[in-house]
Amino acid sequence: MKDRLDGAFLVVADSPKARETLRNVCNAYEEAIVRRFGRAVVVEATEFGAFLAFRLREKHGGSVRLRRVRPVEADRPDYRRARDAAAAFEARENESTPYPKFAAGTDYPSPEEMRDRPLGRPKDGERLSPDAD
Repeated sequence: MKDRLDGAFLVVADSPKARETLRNVCNAYEEAIVRRFGRAVVVEATEFGAFLAFRLREKHGGSVRLRRVRPVEADRPDYRRARDAAAAFEARENESTPYPKFAAGTDYPSPEEMRDRPLGRPKDGERLSPDAD
C-alpha cells in the first residue's frame, strides 16, 4: 500500500453535496480509491486520480480540499525528537504516567515545546537537510 500512497491525493469533502458526489465517485471508480475515511478519501497517484480529485474540486469549489499525500518516513532527522520521545514514553515503567509528567526533568521535549516546533515540509522530491533535528 505504501507505493499507492506516495504522491496520492487526499480529498476532503466539507458540504453534504460534495460528500454525496465523493461517495458516488468512490463507488464508480473503486480501483482508483486507495482508502476511504467517510468525508475524506485517498485517491491514487495517477493522472486519472488527479482527474477525479480536480473534477470534485471543479464541481464543488471550496467545499472540496485537495492535498498530496506522502508516506511518513519515521527515520527522517526532523522527526527524531518526537519518535524517540514516543518510543521512550511507550516503554515507561508505569503505564498510567501521563506524558508531561514523564518528560519533566528529562531531555524529552514537553508537549508545549513540541506544539511550538513546526516540522519541515519538503517540496515534491526535496529532502530536508540531514542536519535538521
